[in-house]
Amino acid sequence: MDPIINLILFFCLGIAMLLLSVLAITTRSLLRSAIYLLLVLVCTAGMYLFLNYHFLAAVQLSVYAGGVVILFVFAIFLTTSKGESLTAYPFKRYLYGALAVVAGIGVTAFALVKHQFLYASEAVTGDREIDMKVIGQTLMGTDKHQYLLPFEVLSVLLLACIIGGILIARKK
Repeated sequence: MDPIINLILFFCLGIAMLLLSVLAITTRSLLRSAIYLLLVLVCTAGMYLFLNYHFLAAVQLSVYAGGVVILFVFAIFLTTSKGESLTAYPFKRYLYGALAVVAGIGVTAFALVKHQFLYASEAVTGDREIDMKVIGQTLMGTDKHQYLLPFEVLSVLLLACIIGGILIARKK
């Protein structure tokens, strides 16, 4: 694909992710917030496809967009009454949030300016794809820079979330 088209697609996905993230946070309806989160996760899968990480895009859609957001929607339906909406926060909290956003943008800009990215020219053209065997060994390995322990910790965290959701949804 032409590098200009890649750049346009990247900026479109990035702008969509930013707008949908802001909408997910600022909306008063919990269900709309979950739907906006779903769309952010779909845009993230689009970014993975843009980078030729097909496996991660499929995992993003199936696990996060398909599983976690549906779990959120069920939790919202089980724990909220009809017509309930989020309460408005004082202006001070919005100011703190804006300061956190500015700090995050500053840290990201610093990292982009100071870090030299590997395969930068190949990422633009999309010619490099990581083998599935390497991804699998990295996810399930126990050596340095491998992720079996964080993977297991995440599974325990999700189990705790499910148990917490059941306890909250249980009738008194």
